[in-house]
Amino acid sequence: MTLDNLVGIGLEAIPPDSGAIRKLLSAAARNRRDASITQLSNESRFDTAYKAVMQMANAALQAQGFRTLTSKPGHHQIVIQSLPLTVGIPRETMICLDSLRKQRNIADYSGDLVTDAAVQACLEQAEALWLAVNDWLRLKHPQLLE
Repeated sequence: MTLDNLVGIGLEAIPPDSGAIRKLLSAAARNRRDASITQLSNESRFDTAYKAVMQMANAALQAQGFRTLTSKPGHHQIVIQSLPLTVGIPRETMICLDSLRKQRNIADYSGDLVTDAAVQACLEQAEALWLAVNDWLRLKHPQLLE
């Protein structure tokens, strides 16, 4: 499967926009910081860390010249599952991020509480993805960071 195969199904081709990518990375940086505020509830911290993951994954997807069709269901899943094709993260990491997506859906739509362990896992994944996306952008698309 390639990203091109998903055009029209869940993605659309776009020209990479360095301004949009820098905004997404700045938002992800803010959300990573906010997620570490221990005075917030676990649910807020988890949601904020997850949001940072989505912003970083979206920045990588846009750097490759694609964006999700948010009018269609499953755009969060597509963004996360595109990470091995964009940044080259291992499949196991993508599976972990996808399980965090599922956990976020459960918390959002059922009101379930988020455990300390889930918050910690999401924070760790957000930090690791931050490093991976930024390293990848510097290596593969440095012009988008200028």
